[in-house]
Amino acid sequence: MKTVSKLILSLGLIAAPLAALAAESEKAYLESYRGRPDTPVPVKAVMPRVDREYAGTTVKLTFVVDAKGVPQDISVPGEVPASLANELTDALAQWKFIPLLRDGKPVASKVVLPFKVVDSFESASKLAAN
Repeated sequence: MKTVSKLILSLGLIAAPLAALAAESEKAYLESYRGRPDTPVPVKAVMPRVDREYAGTTVKLTFVVDAKGVPQDISVPGEVPASLANELTDALAQWKFIPLLRDGKPVASKVVLPFKVVDSFESASKLAAN
């Protein structure tokens, strides 16, 4: 019984830093776009959760950010497994943007966004080692 308790505690101690790591990477991504006048600026990003088998894969998503900052017409060009495409489009559909401005007014704009799938446990291990 003590072994099980230690295992559960250990898993709990690992899960908290991984959740913090995910939140920090999302925050860093959002901050990298602040103040850019040439592209819609993401203000809310939801990172997809995909199978580890896709680690290292880069998928380009195309979509339109409408004048309200909502992603529309999301597509995944090329041959991408349906399960991966669904996870990526579902996550992107939850994003919010500050739309591109022209003459001070928000306008719709087309975006091509590459998603690189990384193994979060591997990334967390590398960060923890440094």
